[in-house]
Amino acid sequence: MDPSFKRIDLIGVPTDAGASCRGCGMGPEALRIAGIGEAIAAQGHDVADLGDLVRPRRSDPALPWRLSEAREAEVLALAKQSSEAAYASLSGGRQPVFLGGDHSIAMGTLSGVARFGVAKGKPVHVLWIDAHGDFNTPATSETGNLHGMPLALACGEPDFGPQFDGGWRGRIDPKNVTIFAARDIDRPERELLERRGVDVIDMRRIDETGTVALIREVLERVAADDGHLHVSLDVDAVDPSIAPGAGTPVAGGLTFREAHLAMEMIHDSNLMGSLDIVELNPILDHAGMSARLLVDLTASLFGRQIMPRRTAREALTAQSSNG
Repeated sequence: MDPSFKRIDLIGVPTDAGASCRGCGMGPEALRIAGIGEAIAAQGHDVADLGDLVRPRRSDPALPWRLSEAREAEVLALAKQSSEAAYASLSGGRQPVFLGGDHSIAMGTLSGVARFGVAKGKPVHVLWIDAHGDFNTPATSETGNLHGMPLALACGEPDFGPQFDGGWRGRIDPKNVTIFAARDIDRPERELLERRGVDVIDMRRIDETGTVALIREVLERVAADDGHLHVSLDVDAVDPSIAPGAGTPVAGGLTFREAHLAMEMIHDSNLMGSLDIVELNPILDHAGMSARLLVDLTASLFGRQIMPRRTAREALTAQSSNG
């Protein structure tokens, strides 16, 4: 069997409870309509769409949506479900692809992946492709929005209350985390990232060094560690001129080719074991532009190529035989 063949579980997490504006809850269905399942299957993989996790029903729909207690309860209920879903998918020899939803869903997805890594004795590495660090805590966050905190929770920061504990929660070593395409990080968050040893690749480093060298370094670290790579792709990593459907857009993001190149390199490494696709807000999108881009990027992650790639040795052999 082709070693690049994957058995994929698509799992929707339809929530915007962690975000600053509504709309991300419709992200999973927008990705399906844009053809994400078909795009992955077209690369020769087996795809099963497991539907959406169930959002808890609000006890009083008349209460304001911004009521923090209700939003936190929804995030935590889905975190427990997504942690179990990630663990079950990986334990069954499949690769979970979580369709968000805002980035708070990673509180659960990363937990499940981390728990699986412990069970298999395999270190988990995280490539967080995002304009933001998402390493705030309740003590440092200026907004209190949980979609700005999932990495901090996953890395074991202590400022979260007891409601965030439980058997569903896993831990990631912050030194195994790389944030890629960052360009909007709060000062307390930056200081915490530096103290914890998280590798933050901001857009200046990408401009100066280039996507190839930087992504190659990340992948080489994962390979040397024989690690499981979890990729968490936020739509706002890409420049809003080509991905307008983001609730927290930041100018100066990845170009179309930079984003695709990163995805293609990740695929070529055959290291990715799980994936989040988050923060797509169809209300803010322009005629499905961002949804289609995310589907195209996902296709590149799972092997779509313009032309088949050859190693230097294969190219020389082909040239000799044709000569």
